[in-house]
Amino acid sequence: MKRLAIFGLLVLTGCSTTGGALITKVPVPIPCQESMPSRPAMPTEGLKPGGKLFKSTTAMQAEIELREGYEGKLRTALAECIAPIKPSVP
Repeated sequence: MKRLAIFGLLVLTGCSTTGGALITKVPVPIPCQESMPSRPAMPTEGLKPGGKLFKSTTAMQAEIELREGYEGKLRTALAECIAPIKPSVP
């Protein structure tokens, strides 16, 4: 009986000296919280076929500016969604 008690104490002592808990860092995917920017109305969509050349050219130039601005907003939204998550240290 005495040997069994000593064996039990040795087993419990061995369990208490394992070095503590292990920390495992695992990346967890989270959904993107960025909203989709609204698409602007393009000036060339309202043009009628066979319209005046100056009006069409002006509308096309304005559309280029609008598309570049919209593309910038889309790139910003995408960059927010694919940016690495900064770890928080507890």
